[in-house]
Amino acid sequence: MSRPTLTSLAATILIRRKGYYQALEEANKNNEITEWLSWFAGIALEAQARTEARVEFLVDTAKLLDRLRGRLNARQEKALLRMLHEGPDGFRGGLSAGKYATITGASPATTTRDLADLVAKDALVRTGERRHTRYAIAIPLRPVLPVTLAKTGDLVSETKTD
Repeated sequence: MSRPTLTSLAATILIRRKGYYQALEEANKNNEITEWLSWFAGIALEAQARTEARVEFLVDTAKLLDRLRGRLNARQEKALLRMLHEGPDGFRGGLSAGKYATITGASPATTTRDLADLVAKDALVRTGERRHTRYAIAIPLRPVLPVTLAKTGDLVSETKTD
């Protein structure tokens, strides 16, 4: 059952790869690896938080799909499942009407009706107006903050990045 944590560890290192290479380079310059171990311990803690956020997202997803069972048309279900497939981060920039039409093959009028219905059913949250209208899954986002530890093992910071 350790696979999700390992997957999260790899994903976290990938997200923080610049710091990973810097930490490796520093550790290779001398025989002192304390800073490397502190860096890696922070990444492990961050990966654990990422795993917890993923599990919470999957539970929320199951609740959402259960609540909507039998209430969506095939196009809406296809688009919603595609959005959920992106995971807790969702579509970069949100779902637009154009993306919905591409996913579902719906006409502009049908797209507008389907999206309005998904908002009314509390499946999606709408932001913006006109061309800038975007939709996000109505599941709370749980951002995972980077964790940095000092050589002593003390927490130095948990700060938002992006």
